[in-house]
Amino acid sequence: MGTLGRLALAVAGAVSALALAGCAAGGLSTWWGGSSEPEPVAAQSALAPEIPATIRPSEVVGKWGYSSFHDPKDRIRTTASARSECSHPYLIDPGPSGGVMMYPPDQSELVEYRLKGSQGGKNYIGPAGEPEKDQEILSFDGRVMLLRSVDPDVATRYGTGVYVRCGRPTGSVAQRKEVEKSTD
Repeated sequence: MGTLGRLALAVAGAVSALALAGCAAGGLSTWWGGSSEPEPVAAQSALAPEIPATIRPSEVVGKWGYSSFHDPKDRIRTTASARSECSHPYLIDPGPSGGVMMYPPDQSELVEYRLKGSQGGKNYIGPAGEPEKDQEILSFDGRVMLLRSVDPDVATRYGTGVYVRCGRPTGSVAQRKEVEKSTD
């Protein structure tokens, strides 16, 4: 082997040693001022303030008829079906921490849900700190509320939930709209 071959072998060995040392020390980024610590993504998102929803918990509390659909063309029929369920309504009660008490999908125990807003102007309802378990409030007028899970698996199984208020709403969006119409 000539001098050039020995030099190439020595350079290759040095590069390999440096590469192995870099792996043990957290990568090459630490050599150029980078950090070997992973970015705390969860901690950063947990520090972000919760955006308030445009719907108050008091507007959701009450007795509701419930049904659901998978095909949007079934919405009118499903809304009528939900209205007929008022003979044995789904109760949404106030929660101890300012939210509302509801049954999560696939669970038989009540959980306190928070009403949450988003930067895009959408409203969600779900457990505090668990956005993957939220349901988007697709529509709410005080009398009818449409919810759909953000989890695709849950959304596929349950479809779009239709809640129809049993009786007249009190202090709700619908009543405010009626008052606004009467004062015009």
